[in-house]
Amino acid sequence: MIIAIDGPAGSGKTSIAKRLAKKLNMFYLDTGGTYRALTLKALEGDLDLKDEVALQAIAKNLNLKIEQDRIYLDGRDVSEKIRAPFIDKNISKIVSYPKVREAMVSLQRRMAESGDFVVEGRDITTVVFPQSKFKFYLDAEFAVRVQRRFKELENKGVQIDFEELTDDLKRRDEADINREVGALKQSPDAVYIDSTNLSLDEAAEKIVGYIRN
Repeated sequence: MIIAIDGPAGSGKTSIAKRLAKKLNMFYLDTGGTYRALTLKALEGDLDLKDEVALQAIAKNLNLKIEQDRIYLDGRDVSEKIRAPFIDKNISKIVSYPKVREAMVSLQRRMAESGDFVVEGRDITTVVFPQSKFKFYLDAEFAVRVQRRFKELENKGVQIDFEELTDDLKRRDEADINREVGALKQSPDAVYIDSTNLSLDEAAEKIVGYIRN
């Protein structure tokens, strides 16, 4: 079984999906993390981020492993590093390439074929797992999403200017919504969840309620 969750950055997808997986005794797959790992691989290799063919080649051979909420790239734990602001600044370009997304979607499907998964990202309900029985679109007011992202980075000891973060999130939203392939949009049959005034646990419980009913 696949529970598919889409939504913009800062809507609470990752934290809520983790809680949901734990409550339902399922595995968790953060597809955004796979793109972040790819971005890290490209940056560390000094790859030209305008070279779609080279990026596709890396994506097809990405040595990636996910265990619970930890992400391993080439055998090393990069779970924290891929959340850094320098990844945020570069990921939009990489995820816009159709050939790269094609390779990554294949990887994500292979990862989730071995069991029951809660999968979250930007195009999970529309592209990666469109046949999923349970689809949700998580959202929140922009100001709340910025504040959540800022607090997340602050708790990890990452220093970033609030205005700079606000601008970065605006650019991410525009890029996610307007890209030609795998754009962020609500699937017509996805349940819309506004998490603006909900705690992470409340949002997770709301989704559990939909599934059990």
